[in-house]
Amino acid sequence: MIKTDILIIGSGAAGMTAAIELSNRFKITLITKNSLIDSSTWYAQGGIAAVIDSNDTIEEHLRDTLIAGDGLCNEEAVLACVSHGKEAIKWLSDLGTNFTTNKSNGLHLTQEGGHSKRRVVHAEDATGKEVSSSLAEIVKNNKNIKVLENHICVDLITNKNRCIGAYVLDIETNKVEAFSAGASILATGGASKVYLYTSNPDGSSGDGIGLAWRAGCVVENLEFNQFHPTCLYHPEAKSFLISEALRGEGAFLINDEKERFMEKYDSRLELAPRDVVARSIDKEMKISGAENVFLDISHRDTEEIKNEFPNIYEQCKKFGYDLTQEPIPVVPAAHYTCGGVKVDLNSQTNIKGLYAIGEVSSTGLHGANRMASNSLLECVVFAKKAAEHIYTYFHEHNESIKEWDISKVTQTQEGVIIKHNWDEIRRLMWDYVGIVRSNNLLKRADIAMKVINEEVNYFYGKYLISSDLIELRNLALVANLTIKSALKRKESRGLHYSLDYPNVKKTAKSTILDPSKVKL
Repeated sequence: MIKTDILIIGSGAAGMTAAIELSNRFKITLITKNSLIDSSTWYAQGGIAAVIDSNDTIEEHLRDTLIAGDGLCNEEAVLACVSHGKEAIKWLSDLGTNFTTNKSNGLHLTQEGGHSKRRVVHAEDATGKEVSSSLAEIVKNNKNIKVLENHICVDLITNKNRCIGAYVLDIETNKVEAFSAGASILATGGASKVYLYTSNPDGSSGDGIGLAWRAGCVVENLEFNQFHPTCLYHPEAKSFLISEALRGEGAFLINDEKERFMEKYDSRLELAPRDVVARSIDKEMKISGAENVFLDISHRDTEEIKNEFPNIYEQCKKFGYDLTQEPIPVVPAAHYTCGGVKVDLNSQTNIKGLYAIGEVSSTGLHGANRMASNSLLECVVFAKKAAEHIYTYFHEHNESIKEWDISKVTQTQEGVIIKHNWDEIRRLMWDYVGIVRSNNLLKRADIAMKVINEEVNYFYGKYLISSDLIELRNLALVANLTIKSALKRKESRGLHYSLDYPNVKKTAKSTILDPSKVKL
């Protein structure tokens, strides 16, 4: 048994922020599936929303977030987050994050969908990369933080409704070790890899949601998976994200006939919230039968485009498109899990000693649809809240933890089953539980997932585990929970659009799934 004060599972902006904040007093063990910086944070392009400009107010940021969340946000959580925006930016800057500045050497602010003001702080068009790099530099040089790369959590360990540690697989040795911890923090990111097309890295397999559910945590609003409206459409691009900031700086969406179409769907045009834009693109593609639409910023000055979006410009060039001279093909792709493990304003789950921060959590900030660039802000603010709570209420336990038992399992020779189930789940979710849904499709998905889930659980119980099998187990569970959540919502709200229930109910209610009451 390996003993640590704090066990942090995940190394994105949320996980590393918590580790840094807690390292003044505690010994931290931070585990990550790949390298320290391999997380969704690294791929974030747009920026961090914060009230910086004197013409902007916290009240306006609050209002914009509530509107984007389509009635389902927890206003108290939204206020707790947006009121700490400026403080979060200063904290990151003090740690070495280099944000883009304007001509007067102040922070350069851009505008994205849903925002009524320019309030998005950014580092060119690769904000996540800059944030990850600066935080990782602090973490790597902190003697109180032990980083274990190529480690994946198998299951959390609980005793009398308290989390006391976790079983963790060392991917390189394929050995499972027991970790004992006074407090554990899930910072594993989202679950968008459950869909066939996604802007997320391969690690976004819903691990934290799976871990939390099996430990007894309540999950919330998993039917709300945000599809980013504009990912580069190219067979080799792996859904490369085209930042919303392009539309904020004047890019147009045009259809197969080279006509702008957003005016048909929303008065805010290209700056409508993501759910509106994604559905609009989806409808245009279905009307025309085209495989994509186009994003056009070529009317802007060539040098300005290159200066503001250097990384996107280079990536597009790599795939044969000149952003400055022509429209580029784009499609929606699964991007962000708005629901997740239900937590309070201190990032606590309903299991004592267990916290969830970042995309894996459901704080109530995003409601039925996340507003652009609120996610990195949430990572920093709620990681700090978790740290504050742990400092006050840290509980060291003395329970012994059993070693991982492999006596009843054998080595499998059937790895093809894992790959087949992985592909089957992602195709099923894309086809049946995508941008536009119906009762018939959701019920078919529910029946199919029951069969897949039984097969995955049988496979898990019989054979030696691997990182692929652990991810598949979590992916199957999250798919099941997402379908169950979507079936419970009898309306169209935010990111959940149903052909059978096209209207919004007067009263907004969260979809709550409790493992003590729901049988999968």
